[in-house]
Parts: sequence; C-alpha cells; structure tokens
Amino acid sequence: MDCRQQLERHYGMREGSALYRAVMEDCFNLSQTDILLGKDTEISQSDKLRLEEITGQLLKNIPLQYILGYADFCGHRFAVRPGCLIPRPETQGLVEEIIMLREGRTDYGPQSHPVKTVLDIGTGSGCIAISLALQGFSVTATDVSAQALGIAQGNAEKLGAEVVFVNDNILQPNDTCEHWDIIVSNPPYVMPSEMQDMSHNVLDYEPHLALFAPADDPLLFYRHISGYALQHLNPDGWLLFETNHLLADETARLVSGTGFSDVCIKNDMYEKKRFLVAHL
Repeated sequence: MDCRQQLERHYGMREGSALYRAVMEDCFNLSQTDILLGKDTEISQSDKLRLEEITGQLLKNIPLQYILGYADFCGHRFAVRPGCLIPRPETQGLVEEIIMLREGRTDYGPQSHPVKTVLDIGTGSGCIAISLALQGFSVTATDVSAQALGIAQGNAEKLGAEVVFVNDNILQPNDTCEHWDIIVSNPPYVMPSEMQDMSHNVLDYEPHLALFAPADDPLLFYRHISGYALQHLNPDGWLLFETNHLLADETARLVSGTGFSDVCIKNDMYEKKRFLVAHL
C-alpha cells in the first residue's frame, strides 16, 4: 500500500487525500496537477524515504503543522511546535475585524478616536499579535506559558514585527497601569464534554492548557478578561473574542452584563458563531 492509500485509509478518503496533497506541495513542490500527471511517483529515493517518514508520523496522528514546523496565517508563515496552539484559518477573522475597526469599515457606530494600541491575551504562537503589528498597530502580547512566549518571540523576530511580550496569567494578572484601544483574545474555550467529537491529532498533541476551559466554568476566561478590559481599555475602546460557537450567546450576555455595549456576534468562514465584538 502506498503512502497516499495509507493516509486515505487512516483519515478517510477526503482528509487523507488533502493531507497527501499538502505534503506533496509543501515538501516536494508538487502541485495537484503534478500529482494527477503521476509526478509524485517519480520522486527520488531520498524523497521517497522522507515521504515514508512523514506518512509514518501522520499515521500516529501527529499534526502536519508540527511535522513541517510551521503554519500559515494572514499571509505569513509562523513556526509552531508542541507547546503552542496551531493557528486556525478562522482565527484570521479577529485580525480582519480589528483592521476594519481602524479603517471605520464597520457598522458598530462612530469612534471618537482612532485605534492604535492592542493587547493580545493568550498569544500562543503570536499569530494575532504579530499579524496586527505588521499592519502598523502597537501591540503587547501576553501568555501564561513561557514555552509559547518563546515560540512567539521567535516568530516576531523572524517576521520583523515589533511586539512587547509579557509572561502573565490573566486569572491573576500582573499589576499595570497601561491602557489599550483594543483588547483581543482567543482564550481556552473548548468544553471537556466536546472531547468525544475531537480528532486525535488535536487531543493527543496540542496543549490542553490552550484548548480547554474548566468543565464547571466554561466562561471563566471570558469573565476574567472582560473584567480586566473594563479597567485597562481606553475610553471608546473595544473588546474582541474568539468564542465557542456553542456558547456564543451566553458569552455575549456575560460581556454585556459586565458593562460593555454594542455587543455583536459574527460568524466565521464556516458560518458558525465565532467572534464577539464589544464596545466600551
């Protein structure tokens, strides 16, 4: 059985075929057309050995991004490895919302001053913070994980982004008198009850610290961040979250009850309730 067949048998026809195409393109510079023409069967012996090695790792459910060492986000390539969450395509929506806020291309109402400064809470690989810094925002990024911060700092240096990184736990935040125009976060929001529907490559390899909220308090991080934002947003400031689509409405009620106005839920690229935007 060849590598493609092994992947299709393990992951299913659709996902296995997509993984094979991604490996061919990223590792061997072969397009889908090249595969259809059979050029993937003409690779060198050393490349065949490499393909077999990568296939073996995929058959152990290791995420392809960890195998390759990178993930693409907002047009940039971010280094990723175990210890930081792999950036998701839908999370790019948070970056797009913030850019639209700056440009006034929203229906949230008028702004009294331009947005320039951003705090990214729980930065992980730094994908949100760095993408915004490369768009001209002044960005501070925090994370409780020193390992994740090291990965994020490396990404910032490689991509030439100026970001201030701070080791901080939002549940017991550092004392600071700083204020920002925008606070954004993609906090842990997966409920343990959802584990049964999650794939092994996520459950077995991505950091649970960045994935899961407490079973008895799934909105814990949203509550703490909302309270923190009340104290550290500039007047007319904005709070943006990525949310669990199953809890989006409940999250909106929490944020509204905290004291924010113009709370809006927006869908992601898959038409799921994913983003929350709130005005102070």
